[in-house]
Amino acid sequence: MFQKKENPSTSNRRKFLKNTSLLFGGLSIVPRHVLGKGFTAPSDKITLGVIGLGKQGNGLANRFISESQAQIVAGSDVWRSKGDFFQTKVQESYAEHRNVTSYNGVDVYPDYQELLQREDIDAVIIATPDHWHSIQSIDAMKMGKDVFCEKPLTNNIADGQAMVAAARKYNSVVQTGSMQRSWHKFRVGQDIVSSGKLGEIRKVIVNVGDPHRTYDLPKEPTPAGIDWNKWCGPAPLVSYHHSIAPEVVKTFPDWRHFKEFGGGILSDWGAHMFDIAQWYLDMDRSGPTHFIPPADKNAKRGLKMVYANGIEMVHEDFNRRFAVRFIGSEGVLDVSRSFLESLPSSLIASYPGADMEDPFKGQGNHYQNWLSSIKTRIQPICDVETGHRTATVCNVANIAYELGRAVEWDPVKEKFVGDDEANGMCSVAKRDYH
Repeated sequence: MFQKKENPSTSNRRKFLKNTSLLFGGLSIVPRHVLGKGFTAPSDKITLGVIGLGKQGNGLANRFISESQAQIVAGSDVWRSKGDFFQTKVQESYAEHRNVTSYNGVDVYPDYQELLQREDIDAVIIATPDHWHSIQSIDAMKMGKDVFCEKPLTNNIADGQAMVAAARKYNSVVQTGSMQRSWHKFRVGQDIVSSGKLGEIRKVIVNVGDPHRTYDLPKEPTPAGIDWNKWCGPAPLVSYHHSIAPEVVKTFPDWRHFKEFGGGILSDWGAHMFDIAQWYLDMDRSGPTHFIPPADKNAKRGLKMVYANGIEMVHEDFNRRFAVRFIGSEGVLDVSRSFLESLPSSLIASYPGADMEDPFKGQGNHYQNWLSSIKTRIQPICDVETGHRTATVCNVANIAYELGRAVEWDPVKEKFVGDDEANGMCSVAKRDYH
């Protein structure tokens, strides 16, 4: 039975529900008006709102439209044209699915707070730039919503810590959008490493993109259709440039390169590939303890990260595009979205479908996993702390590159050891954008 998260006012309603069930002869389906706020009949779908209606938000909407147990009822974006496009697209998709001429069940709001005020929305999907993730996620949790938040979970460490604390406080189901954990080939790779088939892991090489950099784009006129102040929100109010917030999105926007809004491609793709390393090494609640950047302060690769058990992980290009290499005493495993290969090759021979060439097959269902977790209240495959710990690896890596010197990280206390300067970079000031 799908049951919404319990709010503080629910205890008396539970007693009423029990008596009502007896009154109706033990019927398992009780009308919504009897259950009241905080409960839903099992026959109801999980109602969703989408915050951030750009390329990724629309892509996620397509995923959830195909899920019969969910229903998108609202969206929010500071771009008026994006809101209109999203509304039309989702409504047309539902009309097609239901074989009707029109469907008008999706509302769009310029302010995400209006969406969160709706009591009929069970959960939200957050696909805004990274600097908004923690604020919008925590606001949603406070309103009793469960959350699917895009990766990387946050662009600074303190925001991730706040999200973990909020999820525990409000008993929220939070799925991080690191969907590779649901893909068949990545799950095969995890089994190979965790089962000891590679022997003792000695080194991990992760190739992803460059560290973050400070915003430096030339000023352009701000278009009429966007609330630029709210797009920047808690980040500094920089000048507009179309590449970070395009009205028509054909590729992923460039805001992710800049520390004000993201964490560089090191973080954007690191949230996928460092995540695989964390998972395979059984470090989902921990992380490296020593981060040693290259001697050249202008270098974009070469950072060494060492775990407490001595395993070294290096941010380095090994000429296989964005991928991860695990080097063990008994073999080597390379994994990416395009391949899963091992030396010796016999390591993957016993896994049917592990060598599939089409990277878009065998992806599992990261989205259904979240919906199922909402119903069962069992943690999803990439819960909030898992996402936070992976984001922390990326954020500490960016700090080490920026400082140009070695730093020591305590993954238990979640702070730098004896380093006031680095600890001062764990959080960012929030601009008052209201």
